[in-house]
Amino acid sequence: MPSQENDGSNRLTSFKNKGKNADEMRRRRNEVSVELRKARKDDQLLKRRNISFEDDSALPLQENSQSSVSMSITEIIEGMASNDCHTQLVATQAARKTLSRERNPPIDAMIQSGIVPRCVEFLTRFDNPSLQFEASWALTNIASGTSEQTNTVVKYGAVPKLVDLLGSSYMHVAEQAVWALGNIAGDGSGARDLVLNYGAMPALLELIKPDTTVSFLRNIVWTLSNLCRNKNPPPPFEIVETCLSTLNRLLHYADTDVLADTCWALSYLTDGSNDKIQAVVDTGVVPRLVELLRATEVNVLTPALRAVGNIVTGNDMQTDAIIQAGGLIHLRELLKHPRMNIMKEAAWTVSNITAGNVDQIQEVVNAGLLEPLIHVLSSGDFKSQKEAAWAITNFTSGGSVSQLAMLVQMGVLKPFCDLLESKDGKTVCVVLDGLNNIMQTAEKMGEVERVAIMVEECGGLDKLEHLQNHENEQVYQKALSMIDTYFSETDTEDPTLAPGESNGQLDFSNTNSVPDGGFSF
Repeated sequence: MPSQENDGSNRLTSFKNKGKNADEMRRRRNEVSVELRKARKDDQLLKRRNISFEDDSALPLQENSQSSVSMSITEIIEGMASNDCHTQLVATQAARKTLSRERNPPIDAMIQSGIVPRCVEFLTRFDNPSLQFEASWALTNIASGTSEQTNTVVKYGAVPKLVDLLGSSYMHVAEQAVWALGNIAGDGSGARDLVLNYGAMPALLELIKPDTTVSFLRNIVWTLSNLCRNKNPPPPFEIVETCLSTLNRLLHYADTDVLADTCWALSYLTDGSNDKIQAVVDTGVVPRLVELLRATEVNVLTPALRAVGNIVTGNDMQTDAIIQAGGLIHLRELLKHPRMNIMKEAAWTVSNITAGNVDQIQEVVNAGLLEPLIHVLSSGDFKSQKEAAWAITNFTSGGSVSQLAMLVQMGVLKPFCDLLESKDGKTVCVVLDGLNNIMQTAEKMGEVERVAIMVEECGGLDKLEHLQNHENEQVYQKALSMIDTYFSETDTEDPTLAPGESNGQLDFSNTNSVPDGGFSF
């Protein structure tokens, strides 16, 4: 048995988790399951097609009524090739309308007809803003399609010309350029960086003014979020960090669409190394992000929670920023959220907080998170249970003896052991590690027999024995080791101790016996 000379400072390295520290135990999104980390299309659209439902006569820059006449693709191409400005405009508007059909727009047919280079050429017609507007709209909808379709727009040199249009004195022209660039940036890292390298970020930020309309602002912020998006590789941080102060201001905007895309942008920027997380924290966004965890609109709550979750993957100081802003109280409620994805994200976030130090774990206890966390462990869907299991195991890895005693007293063993029947080997290993931490702590305090009986009574021993036949070698070895160490027949309980007595050591069955200062080894 190790000497009791070990103090709290080296307890983790000498006793639990094989020397892992809090930073190693925290799990970034790329280390979590694909289901958790991916931003799906129903969370935020990467691309958006501009569909017009209103009468063309109400459109800005509308100059003629003849444009309402439908044209074939052949007629469109002939008209766009004309040298007559009016004919060009009518044909380009017809192309835009064809590409704006709600269902099955003929994007490939239009590309094959050769309209893309002509539309790109029309972007430079500053003498004809109506033509620029219609060409931008047509290109927006082509770029809303597949990567191959988007790449056609890029290939013909649209990006620098669209960036130039961000400075147009005609706001509707600028807005359509914003939309087109957003679709291009949403196609992936390469297209995103191309847009950034042509100077789109400062031009976009320049468009955000007190008198910017809500509809225009929505498009700008959505495009900003796409410029911050994607990780392989991430965008050049020296460029995207220039929007942080603007995002901080936008977090206080009343419109939910603006709020949602602002939170998405912050979630992308915090999904990285600690220095990037710190750059976001330094802008002062944390209190407002935490406040948005109370949002009733799921489209705001989801990215706000994701951003908060990414921040607590950082170091202890960054995690403390969320705790000090009151984040734990909101997380307690989100663990009870009716939407499974919210519950799962909340449990994942808590797992990164319980990977912290003893004081942070105590904050989790004080905020009342253990009860809902154990409820998720017992009653949540499997993905949420898996994240709750990580939270519990991290708790057992870094928590004090008194904190672990409280966890056991609150009934964690039964739902924890139930997960040993999971078909997911990784989750079983996580649970085995947590149970092993609990048993090691009990052994240090002379309570191993009592806790072993509790594990056996909730069916844990039967499940451990069954795992000796598991196909996963790691699972098999962990289960075998636990049985040999804590459940072998040679270990017998002291017959002189009646149930509930602890021979002066910690009684796991009664946390009232735990002194306020906790125990030390």
